Order: sequence, then C-alpha cells, then structure tokens
Amino acid sequence: MSDLDVLLALQQDEEWALDELISRKARQLVQHAYRIVGDREDARDVVQLTFVRVWEHRDRFDRRWSVNTWVYRIASNLAIDFLRSKQSRLRQLEPVRRHFSDAGETRQRRELARLDASEVERILRELAGGLTEKQRQVFLLRELAGLSSSEVGQIVGCRDSTVRNHLFAARKYLRVELARRFPEYVQGIAGAIEPCEEAG
Repeated sequence: MSDLDVLLALQQDEEWALDELISRKARQLVQHAYRIVGDREDARDVVQLTFVRVWEHRDRFDRRWSVNTWVYRIASNLAIDFLRSKQSRLRQLEPVRRHFSDAGETRQRRELARLDASEVERILRELAGGLTEKQRQVFLLRELAGLSSSEVGQIVGCRDSTVRNHLFAARKYLRVELARRFPEYVQGIAGAIEPCEEAG
C-alpha cells in the first residue's frame, strides 16, 4: 500500500490509516524536528502535534503534492512555530573543541579519522543557528533530510531556483564559520557544505 493509499484511507476517516502513517513517518520526522528545535523531547512533541494536524486537516491534502512533502511541511512549520514561541534559537551544544584542548597535531588527525556522521551533524546543526530561518530550513531539508529541491521548495514555499540560492548561501556561510570556529574539522566536514551547483 502506497503512502497515497494510506492518506486516501485517512480521508475516509479510517483511524488505522493514521496509525500506519505514524509508523511510516514518525522516526524520520522526529529526527527532522530535532534538527530544527535542538531538543529530542521537544521534537517528539512537535511530531505528535504534526499527526494531530494531519488528522484534523486530512481533507485539505492536495494530490498534486506527495504525502511526504505535505507531512514534512506541516512538521517544519510547527517546529519553526515552536522556536518562535519560545523566542529561542537552536540550542548550543557542548563545544566540540574540548576534544582537542590538550591535543597535538597527531591526536587531532587520529580524532578526525574517527569523525562519524553524528558528530558531523551536531557540528552542522550548531553552525546552522547563524543562518536565516529560510536558509536553515532549506539546508536541513536538502542536506540532512535528503529531500529533493522540488520537495524542499514545496515545503518552504519557494521556487527550485530560490531553494538553490538559499542552499548556496547557507553552504558558503557554514564553510566560513566552520573554518573560523572549528578549524580542526575543516577537512572532515568541508565536503558536506562546499558551495556547488546542484541538480535538485
């Protein structure tokens, strides 16, 4: 059964369809919301509210969109609303530099060799706090959630070309900030934020 079939069943007031949608989407949505709000429990609250909204507004789903895009848009908007209501930014994580406070060049190379995806994501999320709201949302959706440019455009409400512009600006800012604040990580993370043309 496709996501669309599930959503159509949801529109027929089939409660099992909501359970099915939650089982398919909740984990990825919590991760996405966490990247925006910076707190795992807050992210879960955002996702719970997302599915409440999906149920309440199930009749508003437009088949021209994918189910994934529609649900992500609701979750993204709720996560941003959460940040606004708290008048907060992405929370700062413990400085990664502490790992290298007393380390020499040899240890730095050894630590860089062990750099894993979760560390990269934490650093990028911290640096993303300095982006504009739209740049941050585009970067998180495109680079970390792995959505296409067209899906990102539908979620944030702009054209593919505007998505590419926001993404280019975000990568450029992050590259500069990475070099300034975490020079020891430049080689390990630079590829994830290198400004380039992207096909979308």
